Parts: sequence; structure tokens; C-alpha cells
Amino acid sequence: MTFKSTLLDEAAVGRALRRISYEICEKNHGTENLCIVGIKRRGVCVAKEIQHNIRKNEGVEVPVGVLDITFYRDDLSEQSGFPTVNDTVVPFDITDKTVILADDVIFTGRTVRAAIDALFALGRPKKIQFAALIDRGHRELPIKADYVGKNVPTSLSEIIKVTFPEYDNCDIAVSLYSK
Repeated sequence: MTFKSTLLDEAAVGRALRRISYEICEKNHGTENLCIVGIKRRGVCVAKEIQHNIRKNEGVEVPVGVLDITFYRDDLSEQSGFPTVNDTVVPFDITDKTVILADDVIFTGRTVRAAIDALFALGRPKKIQFAALIDRGHRELPIKADYVGKNVPTSLSEIIKVTFPEYDNCDIAVSLYSK
């Protein structure tokens, strides 16, 4: 991969996630029956930041869960070796709740489809809304994010990389690379 540019630095990521947090509260008329579920791995960081922003703005602790979609992926047979399963941790009932599904990047829509399948294995939400820090286009499924931090039109030969200290041992950033 060849580095092309930094699309968002830590401050810009923070602004985008604060805006998404405000939009979530506005669209849902507050936080009643709201919960957030982050898609493993970096979607969990996005979910926790949204939770932090809502707590700061609304004074409410919205529950956050962690969703592992490994066995719900449609490309599982194409992955080499044995898949690594990370535990799903959703310590609350999602039935009749508005679930905000969170991830770092939406691309083809296949990850979101798998996440929706995984959510329905846990219960039947009243509503599912999707928040993505970056929307890079190129959908293969009819899935659209309800909340987007930044739309970044890319070519198929480009890669978006989102970094968080928890996983990448570096600052929060969104960068563009070419293959």
C-alpha cells in the first residue's frame, strides 16, 4: 500500500463523531430506548465515542455493545485458515429498542448485512439505524448509512484506513492509500 493522504486528523474525526451523536439524538427525539452496538473492531471505537458524546450532551448513559459478525459473513469460505471469533458482548436486551449499529467505514454493504443478521440472532429491535465514520461508496447491496461522518468517493484501487489507539498504537486518523 502507498500512502496518499490523511483525510481526517484526530480533531476532524472528533468533530464528525460529535455531529453524528447530535444527529442521532435529534432524529430519535432523545435517547429513550436507544442503544449502540459497534461492529468489531473499529466500529466499537466509533460506538464508544458516540456514547461518550451523548453522555456529555444529554447526560444519559446509552448502553453500548460489541458485535462480532465473523460467522455471519458471506465470504467466510473465501477466507484462509480458520476464522478468529471475537466474543459478541451485548449485555442488554435489544428487543423493541432502537439500535444504532456503528462502524468505521461502509464500503460494499456486506459487513452491515452480516451485522443485521447477527443482531436478529440476539433479539428483534424496533429499529436499526446505521452510523459510519466514512462512506466510501461502491455498494453491492442496497444499504445506506443513516449517519455519516464524511463521504469519501474512492476508486476500487484505493483503501481507507481508520486508526484508533486501542488497535493501532497510533493517533486517531483516517487515511487514504492506493493498492
